[in-house]
Amino acid sequence: MMFGKSRTCNFAAVPERGQPECNVVVLGVMGSGKSALTVKFLTKRFISEYDPNLEDTYSTEEIVDQQPVVVKVMDTADQDGPVNCERYLTWANAFLVVYSIDNRLSFEGCQQYLQTITLHTKALQPYTPIILLGNKLDMERYRQVSQSDGSALASRFGCLFFEVSACLDFLSVQRVFHEAVKEARREGERSSPLRPLYISEDKPLVSLSSAASFASPRYTELPAPTTAKLVTVKSSRAQSKRRAPTLTLLKGFKIF
Repeated sequence: MMFGKSRTCNFAAVPERGQPECNVVVLGVMGSGKSALTVKFLTKRFISEYDPNLEDTYSTEEIVDQQPVVVKVMDTADQDGPVNCERYLTWANAFLVVYSIDNRLSFEGCQQYLQTITLHTKALQPYTPIILLGNKLDMERYRQVSQSDGSALASRFGCLFFEVSACLDFLSVQRVFHEAVKEARREGERSSPLRPLYISEDKPLVSLSSAASFASPRYTELPAPTTAKLVTVKSSRAQSKRRAPTLTLLKGFKIF
């Protein structure tokens, strides 16, 4: 089924597929490492070059807190910031807003995304969780954005905050995406009193700020972007061994 044709759900089992779904949108200015983070999560590999003009949507089957979920990740390609953003604002169950710790301009640019998201969702019930993510932790010696700056911005917008390296650390990247799923799941269950409360006991990552009270994410149908395509990757994080991904489907990337 092509992206944009299927309806998302509020973490209830999809009757025809038997698994819940979570839509995660990755935002940030060009050069912040959005695609590197996305591909690291999907394949455990790091990309050094990619086409910044491509916008792709990928799907992977994950096990999050012993519960299966289909995670759909939209790797966005906004050329002029959050201008034409309706395609993902009403589609997302969670947002990852990414900046590079060695690029102050990328940090300033991500503030526009945070403002756009909160302006869109503050009058809505339910609310969509947001994670502010400082990337390129391996570039520590060139750091231009301090952890305190990132934490302060996250507190200002009431979102979670992490720092990771798409180049070095797969587990931290994986846990950030899983945290996005957990937050969306929690908010979905808060808005559904008949469902049992979902509680996570996982420890937070480095530089995690307290999240403000959220309402559950909004779920609506979205027409597919003209450049979007859906790639399905089986996750090795289930108990069975993962098949090697078909790297030719990640067109425009150089995988190492």
